[in-house]
Amino acid sequence: MTETTPGDLTARLAATACVTDAFTLTDGQVLGSYFDEYKLAADPRLLHDVAAAMAALVPQDAEVLAGLELGGVPLAIALSAATGLPAAFLRRRPKRYGSRRQIEGARTRGQRVVLIDDVVRSGEQLLAMTRALRGAGAQVAGALCVLERPLGGRLLLGEHGIRLHPLLGEADLPSTGAAS
Repeated sequence: MTETTPGDLTARLAATACVTDAFTLTDGQVLGSYFDEYKLAADPRLLHDVAAAMAALVPQDAEVLAGLELGGVPLAIALSAATGLPAAFLRRRPKRYGSRRQIEGARTRGQRVVLIDDVVRSGEQLLAMTRALRGAGAQVAGALCVLERPLGGRLLLGEHGIRLHPLLGEADLPSTGAAS
């Protein structure tokens, strides 16, 4: 187990996952830098330490952690290991073959579920997954992310009764400001 301070963790995240390069968002906007969640997920010690730090953000009444495809899945697995809570995995759309499910893993019906994602910008993706979970009988107890960008996500989620708990805000990162 790695002992780390919040400042050390932020510095390690910035050094590992903040990339200065062009990144195109789904709406076509191009950023000059971004947060690469895959670099975070590929570093087992950093992923472990991020999950340990995020564990303190999990609401007390949470029963299931639900990772969003794709960036939230490794975080949900690591956070599940850190907290002992079961994990579920959310696809943007149901599979067209096999199980044909949108929600895999732990049972969510009737459970208090916390959404897990890497970066929150507008909040639209989390809201879509909230609708899917609520439609399947789950109660959404909140949302956690590694990094929050101030692009309206917190406000949108709040309008739908979802409290966002970010590990870091964009201002917490070094001046490279890398965050997708």
